[in-house]
Amino acid sequence: MPQKLTLKKIATDLKVSISTVSKALRDSHEISEETRTKIKDYAKKFNYKPNSIALSLKNQKTKKIGIIIPEIVHHFFATVISGVERVANEKGYQVIITLSGESFDKEVVNMEMLANGSIDGFIMSLSKETMSKQDFHHLREVTNQGMPIVMFDRVSKDIQCDQIIIDDVSASHTATEFLLRKGCKKLGIISTVDYVSVGRLRTQGFREALQQRMFEMEEHQVLKIEDAENCDNLIENFLKENEFDGIVAVNELFAVTASKALQRMGKKIPQDVAIVAFTDGMLSKYASPTLTTISQNGEEMGALAASKLIEKLEAEDHKEESYETVVVKTSLVERESTP
Repeated sequence: MPQKLTLKKIATDLKVSISTVSKALRDSHEISEETRTKIKDYAKKFNYKPNSIALSLKNQKTKKIGIIIPEIVHHFFATVISGVERVANEKGYQVIITLSGESFDKEVVNMEMLANGSIDGFIMSLSKETMSKQDFHHLREVTNQGMPIVMFDRVSKDIQCDQIIIDDVSASHTATEFLLRKGCKKLGIISTVDYVSVGRLRTQGFREALQQRMFEMEEHQVLKIEDAENCDNLIENFLKENEFDGIVAVNELFAVTASKALQRMGKKIPQDVAIVAFTDGMLSKYASPTLTTISQNGEEMGALAASKLIEKLEAEDHKEESYETVVVKTSLVERESTP
């Protein structure tokens, strides 16, 4: 049996990117006429049917929801899935979960696979690579065909859809102000690169809390990490090069890594350095010492995302589409890593 032709296979065979293939098949003028012609001729030769056709012909509901998340090992995403499944199952929907692995290409491939008649709508958090590229053509293709998307956590204002977020700036401001009230004066933040929206916004909240106390945030106080899997040395060097007495970490992995590095350096937590993290997952609860965290209430976010999507799917009148950004409240959970 011949292999089914997909965006990925066309891209591999013609030695171009998946994004180029997707745009060429939609006749995007971002792609040269020569490349468009080559890709479209190849697709026609092997009878490739793009998703837009499949979507336009799709009349029956599947009662299935597709979820695309960057990773599943992160406690936050696991709790979001739990919230989605609870509400979806109550409403008679099944959930299909796929991972982008922080890859733009994989996100596009997953969306192509699921949109091809497998599901009725998407719940998703954008991959790091998608946010870096700022290329959302695959999302627009789906929404333009009438398939709703609800985004959570990592979102884009460029896509018209419902969005479920926390106020990252305010939450980080709360974490930073908490450390300042505890007497910390030399603070650092371990964040992500700026193109990941949550990292950028949490760094902004950190800066604003310092400014409110008449401190200016300096470059040496911020560590921006791109590859979380290889963050150990970066975090240890950051802590060795600076005499911090308080750390804000934008996720619990960074916080636990910092805690271990500080203890190897002979520092006591929280006596020498206090730490506040985000997420409030299993790592925070079972770290030694346990971590004070900002709880993002992932299960509530997932439940809201599922409710919003199903509401869209079951609405009878789609003539006047309206979209809402729901801000989920966070809470500070105090544990052993702060005085």
